[in-house]
Amino acid sequence: MDMSTELATNGLIKKHLSDKLRAEILNGSLKPGERIVEGKWAAKFGVAQASIREAINLLAHAGFVTKAPGRSARVIHLSETDVGHIYYLRGAIEGLAARLAAQHRQDLSALQAAMDAMRESAQSGDREALLDCDLRYHLALCELSHNPYLIEHASRILVPLFAFVRMRVSASGQSPSVWGKDLEAHQRIIDLIREGEGEVAEQYVKRAMERFAKTAYDNWEKREAHAG
Repeated sequence: MDMSTELATNGLIKKHLSDKLRAEILNGSLKPGERIVEGKWAAKFGVAQASIREAINLLAHAGFVTKAPGRSARVIHLSETDVGHIYYLRGAIEGLAARLAAQHRQDLSALQAAMDAMRESAQSGDREALLDCDLRYHLALCELSHNPYLIEHASRILVPLFAFVRMRVSASGQSPSVWGKDLEAHQRIIDLIREGEGEVAEQYVKRAMERFAKTAYDNWEKREAHAG
């Protein structure tokens, strides 16, 4: 096997293992905050411990796992307070991104495409695709700021948050239909940016995030308790 083929094969193996661990997280076998014991999962999947470690690194990059120097990897866990803090910070960051995009008359085609894909996913009932498109929408909004520091911090916040949201929504069995009102809010942000209403767009984003901050975590927990 030549080097390029070997690298490609190793990449596929790592991706396959990370997908399997991700499924364990989403089905609740690995719970929020739980330590991921490399040896245990290596034995379960019949692979080398190093392969599990590499799969964990992929999950960390995707936001599902946290890793501190010298400590074991753990499934991401955010408390209700954490979620509230993150949403308020998102209001400041994404609100500024919306204002900058409106001021500089940025091309909104990527943002609108993400919005359209969100709507299609909601209509078809595809929850996984809806969450993917929602994350893409918010990253695209921040990229419109053309501020590299804003974009970097937004990614560091949004990627793990959306991984956690995916876990909670999966556990609660939340239907894509509940996103209806929020979809229109996302479209309104685009419309305000397109109209050049930067300050209005900024305040609209902040108010939307404040609303989400008050209800998001509570809704996940109530739905999960009801489902149980």
